[in-house]
Amino acid sequence: MAAPGADGPPLAFGGRRTGTADGAMPELTEMRALAERVDTALAGCTLTGYEALGFSGLKTVSPRPDTLVGRALESAASRGKYLVLSFGGGARILVHLSQAGRLDLESPAKHTRPRGSVVRLVLGDAALLVREHGNERKAGWWVLAPGDDGPLAVLGPEPAEDAFAALLMEGDDGRQLHTVLRDQRTVAGVGRGYVDDALNLAGLSPFASLRSLTPEQRSRLVEAVRAVLAEGLERERTRSGGLSEARLGDRFAVHNRAGQPCPRCGETLLRVSFASHEIAYCKACQTNGRVLADRRLSRLLR
Repeated sequence: MAAPGADGPPLAFGGRRTGTADGAMPELTEMRALAERVDTALAGCTLTGYEALGFSGLKTVSPRPDTLVGRALESAASRGKYLVLSFGGGARILVHLSQAGRLDLESPAKHTRPRGSVVRLVLGDAALLVREHGNERKAGWWVLAPGDDGPLAVLGPEPAEDAFAALLMEGDDGRQLHTVLRDQRTVAGVGRGYVDDALNLAGLSPFASLRSLTPEQRSRLVEAVRAVLAEGLERERTRSGGLSEARLGDRFAVHNRAGQPCPRCGETLLRVSFASHEIAYCKACQTNGRVLADRRLSRLLR
């Protein structure tokens, strides 16, 4: 199976109504803290029903979701950018919010169908509602039989794992660092936002290759990725309820902040724009004063 690349108030245990999404994808930190809140609120509750509200949301055929009805939620955890709900008997439900998906914790469970709704999982007298802002419909959920890892099977190590440090310290990958760190098959849970921030903190160009780094630069990169994620996780743990807030992009120090001062040196941050995203960087801290040309220009300055 392939892994994935509102009207009405989003009730979220004290949550609030929000506006339109800014396109920021929930990353490892958001999903880890969300899983902790879901586990605290709903672990031990029985799945009493579900509503498949989005035509293309369910990514699996077997087992059927109704085979989990009547089972207790044993735990909520995360892996990379996935929410992992483990039920009695070893079956699991995975949720991936993709680019603009959000998750509301409803207490009590509602019967509304907000625009962009994907699925509502009813647990006891509460519910988890997955929905999407915008027009894209890429958020999804999987029902996995015991022993089936589904899309989790192809994920790389998370940054806190020893395998991640070994990958960066010993790897000979010739791809650009920005690409390596965002590739979920290589490193699980990190997206554009934290990659921009980590590369700035490490003082490395987004276009440098892993192969070209010195041992000292590799060590800085490991520490920087872990540092920005640790800070982000602590910040996310101050959030309450679900992950209902439409705008998530202002949580970064460098990402989406082109034109603002670099947090390290005060130089104006620059960007490289692509069709679907952009990279923010500091020429003073990361590229020895060189400007990386925008994809919209006809050539790349070296």
